[in-house]
Amino acid sequence: MDDRIRDVIAAHARLAVDPSTLSEHEDLYSAGMTSHASVNLMLALENEFDVEFPDRMLRRSVFENVASIRLALVELCAEESAA
Repeated sequence: MDDRIRDVIAAHARLAVDPSTLSEHEDLYSAGMTSHASVNLMLALENEFDVEFPDRMLRRSVFENVASIRLALVELCAEESAA
């Protein structure tokens, strides 16, 4: 899952660095992601993982790093498979 997340980050977050060089807890905003790019990232993640981020997850902290994105996606994928 992390590789897929990093691929989406590389394509949509407009970082100043290669996302593969970042640890899972490094701040994507500090690496150059803007709020506009975070919206593009969110939409791309929804498309890639066939999920929809609910309003409760539309927070900066959810898209702050690979680890927080993974946690959100694991939760959403579990909800989708339970539905």
